[in-house]
Order: sequence, then structure tokens, then C-alpha cells
Amino acid sequence: MNILNVPGSDPSSPICSAKGCRADAVWVLAWNNPKLHTPERRKTWLACDEHREHLSQFLGVRGFLKDVVELEKWEAPEESPKE
Repeated sequence: MNILNVPGSDPSSPICSAKGCRADAVWVLAWNNPKLHTPERRKTWLACDEHREHLSQFLGVRGFLKDVVELEKWEAPEESPKE
């Protein structure tokens, strides 16, 4: 799944999801709304260093936040097991 393929954005330089912020994203906040989504479903917001805590708190107080991962690690392909 390519979370960066949003109309009008350049996938090579994702930006923070905070309102009005145009800073480079560093974090992926994985979340879901249990009233709307199945437990395994993950929606994502991107965050810069400055807005990571604010966006995490916003999702957290609603019980939506599931994980916070560095963007590089989120995008990195999983290593295949060595034989």
C-alpha cells in the first residue's frame, strides 16, 4: 500500500498531515476508528517532528492510535528470510 500517493503531492517528499503544515513528514501514525473499521484496518497520518506529539494525542484520546513508526521504517520492505 502506498500511503504517499495522494493527489497533488509528490510521493518522493511526503508532508505532515497537520493542518497548514508543509514540513517534511518523518513519522507515520497508524490508526483506526473501531466503530467504523475492522481491527486489522490501519489508516495513516503523516507527521513532522513538531506535530508528532499533537497528532498522536488527538488520536490517542479517542482510542484510535495504534502505532507510531518512523516513515523510513514504514516504507522499508521487509527482509525476506535467508535460507
